[in-house]
Amino acid sequence: QVQLVESGGGLVQAGGSLRLSCAASGRTFSYGMGWFRQAPGKEREFVAAIGWGGGSTYYTDSVKGRFTISRDNAKNTVYLQMNSLKPEDTAVYYCAARTRRILSGWLPSGSYEYDFWGQGTQVTVSS
Repeated sequence: QVQLVESGGGLVQAGGSLRLSCAASGRTFSYGMGWFRQAPGKEREFVAAIGWGGGSTYYTDSVKGRFTISRDNAKNTVYLQMNSLKPEDTAVYYCAARTRRILSGWLPSGSYEYDFWGQGTQVTVSS
């Protein structure tokens, strides 16, 4: 089992920045870690993913150049640095862990491809 706890959400003005953290405990090894978000009335959507070593990353088009995912395996923590935030980034952000093996060079982007989830942290961007 993996327990994931997100933090760092809050209220920020458009153009501002936030850094989300996801702390893992329990079985902390994961082949991939991802961030997803869910806005009111919408389905959960993929935001970013990172491989075990941190060298592989993958982003959805709408956040490329603004968000950066990173991980510190010594601290069992994954981060999502969010810059140039827009009102449409408003959502609950979830951290997810993939503990099943993945092919080299591939990172999962479907919610069904992840095995454990955090409870989420609210991000609200005001215009």
